Parts: sequence; C-alpha cells; structure tokens
Amino acid sequence: MIDSTVVDLSRLQFAITALYHFLFVPLTLGLVWLLAIMETVYVMTGREIWKRMTQFWGVLFGINFAMGVATGITMEFQFGTNWAYYAHYVGDIFGTPLAIEGLMAFFLESTFVGLFFFGWDRLSKVGHLVVTWLVALGSNLSALWILIANAWMQYPVGARFNFRTMRMEVESFTDVLFNPVAQAKFVHTVSAGYVVGAMFVLSISAWYLLRGRNVALAKRSLTVAASFGLASALSVVVLGDESGYTVSENQKMKLAAIEAMWHTEEPPAAFTIFGFPDVAERTTHLAVRIPYVMGLIGTHSIDRAMPGIEELVHEAEHRIDRGIAAYAALQKLRANPDDHDAALSFEANSDDLGYGLLLLRRVDDPTKATREDIAAAAASTIPNVPVLFWSFRLMVACGFYFIALFGAAFWLASRRQLGDHRWFLRLALYSLPLPWVASELGWIVAEYGRQPWAIEGILPTALGVSSVSRVQIATSLAGFVFFYTVLAIVDVALLRKYIKRGPDGLGLWRQKTGALPGAAAAAGDD
Repeated sequence: MIDSTVVDLSRLQFAITALYHFLFVPLTLGLVWLLAIMETVYVMTGREIWKRMTQFWGVLFGINFAMGVATGITMEFQFGTNWAYYAHYVGDIFGTPLAIEGLMAFFLESTFVGLFFFGWDRLSKVGHLVVTWLVALGSNLSALWILIANAWMQYPVGARFNFRTMRMEVESFTDVLFNPVAQAKFVHTVSAGYVVGAMFVLSISAWYLLRGRNVALAKRSLTVAASFGLASALSVVVLGDESGYTVSENQKMKLAAIEAMWHTEEPPAAFTIFGFPDVAERTTHLAVRIPYVMGLIGTHSIDRAMPGIEELVHEAEHRIDRGIAAYAALQKLRANPDDHDAALSFEANSDDLGYGLLLLRRVDDPTKATREDIAAAAASTIPNVPVLFWSFRLMVACGFYFIALFGAAFWLASRRQLGDHRWFLRLALYSLPLPWVASELGWIVAEYGRQPWAIEGILPTALGVSSVSRVQIATSLAGFVFFYTVLAIVDVALLRKYIKRGPDGLGLWRQKTGALPGAAAAAGDD
C-alpha cells in the first residue's frame, strides 16, 4: 500500500520549491524586455540617461536572475530524488524538453547575461543591444521548453504506454512540441511575467518620485512600464480566455471545480462571479452569476453544455472499470507477451489504464476492487473546490486591477502628469506584491487543479514518489525551507540595498562638482 504521508510530504516539498522559484521567473521574463526597450531607445537617440536606466534596472535584474538559477536547479534534482518512479515512467517524454531547455536556452541566456554586464565598454552600442535582446530571447526560450514539458503533464499527447518496458514512450515529438495546451500556457504565462516586470519598474519608479529622487530616470522608467504593462495586462486577460478553453477541452474536472459547478450546466452556462462553495452539500451558497459568460469561456459557444462535477465522477467510475480491464490484461501480458487475447483487451482499454491505477491507493490489486473502492477512487478525481474557486477569482480580480492601474499610468504619462498625483504614486507603490500573488495563484489553479494526477489521466501522483521514508522527506523539506528562507532574506536585502542607493549611489551618474548625490539625476541634466 502507498504511504500517504510520504506522498503528501513529497508534494509539499515540490510545491514549496516551485512556488518559491516562480517568485523570480516572472520578474526575469518581464524585466529583461524592459531592459531591451530602454537600451533600444538609447541606441536610437544616443541619450545617456537611457543607458544609465538600462544599467540600473540591469543590476536588479542580475540579482533576481542569480536567485532564479539557484532555486531552479533544485527542482530538477527532485525528479530523481523524490519522484523517481515518475522520472522512470515518463522520463523519455518529460526529460526531452528539459534537456533542450538547458542546452539551447539556459546556456544562451547565461552566456549573454555575462556579456550584458561586462560588455558595456567592450562592445559597440549596437553589439551590446544585440546581446540584451538575446538575453530576452533566451529567457523566453527557457520558459517555452519548460512549459512544453508542463503542458504535457496537463495534456499528454504524442506518446503511448509500452507494456514491454512499462514506460510511456514518445510516438510523435511534433505532437509534444505543438501541444495546444503548451501554446496557450506559454503565451499566458509569459504575459503574466511581463506584468510582473512592468509592475516592478512602475512601483520602484513611483517610490523615487515620491521622494523627489532620480526624477528623470523615474519618469522615463514609469512611462515605459505603463505602456508595456498595459499591453501585457490586456494580453493576460485575452490569452487567459484561450487557456480556459483548452482546460474545458482537456481537463473538464478542473474547470468544473474552478467554477464549483456541481451539476451539468445546460447552455448557455453562466459564470459564478461570487459565492461560497459547500462541498458537503454539493452547492454554492449566495451565488452571484453572470449569464452566458461561462459558456463563452469554456466552449466559445452558447449552445454547448458544461459537464458538472457529479457527472464527471460517474464518468470516472466507468473509466476506472475500463482501467481495471486494462490492468488485468497488462498482468497477463507481463506473464506472456504473446497472449493475443490479452493484447487485444489491453489495446481496447489502455487509454484508461491510469484510472485503474487510482485504485492502488486503496487495494493491492485493482482487479479485486469493490464498487465502494471504485466509487472512492472516482471521488478522488475531484480537486479541492473551494481553493480553486477562490484562487481563480482572486487571480482574475488582480488581472482586471492591473489593466486599470496601468491604464491610469499610461493616461497620466501621455499627459505628462506622472509627478502631479501623489495618491497614484502611492497606489502604484503599494501594488508591488500583487502580480506575484496573481502568478502564484495561477500556478495553484494549474497544478493543484489537476490532482490526483501527476500526468493527467495517465499516472496518479501517489504512484510517482520515490521509495523514501517519512523521516528522509521531512528532513529534506525542513532543509529546503531553511535554505530558501535564507535566500529570500538575502534577495530582499540586496534589492532593497540597491534600490535605496539608486543609480547615483551605484556610480552610474556623473556628478557635477559640488552637487549633492542624485541632484544631477533629479534635475534631468543627463
């Protein structure tokens, strides 16, 4: 029998490392494009202030990039330490995009990051600009390959189970590469990262303006962030709709849980904007609903029904029955690979083998499962409805808030009134954490929402863990929490230190004789 404590601790450890790592990834994705934009303006205009802006924000980018690398490496090791059977079962497919990411994207990005910092006096202006754009390209290529791997976990295409090797094997890498979930997930995720980068620059620039420091840099930076942020925030909402549609096609239970849709919604399905999901009663109290919206998001139509949780559980029971048949045939094939009848039975039911494997959390042999075992396994396909319901709505609320905030910033920038409204600058400053909150909520919806699956419909999460003890997992978990807490303190301290110094304090500004530090920058003389 599977040790549930080991499974839960392994999941918790990976969740903590993943969520912590993703504090740095979106800022890297967004800030690097802002650096490229600022340096492009410098090369086109020759104005020194844009070079200093690029260098200053580049210092903060470098701190964040280093932290992202340090926290990202440990995640890949966990596939071998805590999730050994997962790595064995799907390593042929899942490992390929990760290997390509390391060889193609990460090395590209890391190499040109070095040239970005040390090449200002060694490269021509155009040459250094090319380096900056290549850093941006490398960052996004890294995200692309990682999200291709993650999308395969959500929608496993281009691979089949081989009963002779007891592993999933690639049939079409083209299908893996052009997975529709990967496409939607990539554009949505990187757009969210762009919002994080824009908010970072917007908030820090607002802090400078509130204190009357580095005004020329802050106004220009805030203007760039407002334009980039508005476009990115609008993209997140638009591309989020496409992500919702792919979920409705491939992960119906996740979407039903997000909506707390207990029973099938006849068309046109309404969207519940607010309510209190009640798992025990299978209802949502005080629900406030908007007609048509859920149908438009989930099916891009107003004439298709949306399946509910109860109906999807009944469907899971039927799939578990077929999975039991596949499991029984698989045991015969392992004993006699030439058993023709077993091969035909397995071929007919192999798509539901994963559902049969859900029973291994309750019985040693799925073929001996009772109807109660099957019903319990089917019920386990329901993720945590209240968590998904509120995570999704808070994320969406943040998305619309970002559109309003960046829209206001863009309007003030176009009217050259950025320094005239201190209330707005304070609002921008206090909004700094919100994009990270929205990003983390997005990953909770994406990853927590597909439980109990490590690979949707293929491999239950509980089967992917390594043969380790509770003490080993608990010890390593405590170590990770301590190590990452130290890194978080160091990261915040470094960012705070260099932000407080500003570009003048970092020696990026030529000071006039007798001028106070920051005076030339504040006056905009450069």
